[in-house]
Amino acid sequence: MKIIQWNCNMAFRKKNEKIIAANPDIIVVCECENEEKLKFGSLTPTPNDFFWYGNNQHKGVGIFSYSDYTFELIEEFNPEFRYIIPLKVSNKEEEFFLLAIWAMDNTERKEARYIAQVWLAINHYSELLDKPIILVGDFNSNQIWDKEKRIANHTGVVKLLSEKSIESLYHKTYSENHGEETKPTFFLHRNKEKPYHLDYCFASEIFWSKDFSIKVGDFEEWIKFSDHLPIEIEFK
Repeated sequence: MKIIQWNCNMAFRKKNEKIIAANPDIIVVCECENEEKLKFGSLTPTPNDFFWYGNNQHKGVGIFSYSDYTFELIEEFNPEFRYIIPLKVSNKEEEFFLLAIWAMDNTERKEARYIAQVWLAINHYSELLDKPIILVGDFNSNQIWDKEKRIANHTGVVKLLSEKSIESLYHKTYSENHGEETKPTFFLHRNKEKPYHLDYCFASEIFWSKDFSIKVGDFEEWIKFSDHLPIEIEFK
């Protein structure tokens, strides 16, 4: 199973060719336009299944299946945690849960923005953490910005997930500490001199205990499309 996650910086319909050419089973796209704008069959190849959530038709979270996997929004979905989308993913052979994440600002409740949204969501969906689960997306977070004033910080989220044997696949692969990543996923103003690591894939032990690979897209290849680079995860 191959999953690609990318914050496309809007207008995925104009940029999807390179991603789809990599033959992913599932694509999680932050800042993705809705189905009407994607124009399946003309501007965007028609997926086998698709789920989109957002308050702005130009800018939400799109989850695409270009394989036999199908999506089902779980009943416990709470739109208060925007945009963190809990889906049951299944085909004839397996079933797991997916949290597609685009951590957002919260102007009405500043102490609950960005990584604090993730903290609140994983506590709300805590029962899912004991099941096979993948959390992937733009967390808009890094340990370098830990602040005690927020409901939770990056370190707290990583610790809580680790207690459930849910680990960051990037950090397991490259043996790097959080906050010390050498492969950025985001460049402020698309400036190569302003790199940050903001995009992650966390997965249950059932996934990381087996053979897998994760790679971050190349700056020169992708920066013309977005300020984020895609991450590609393959479970073999």
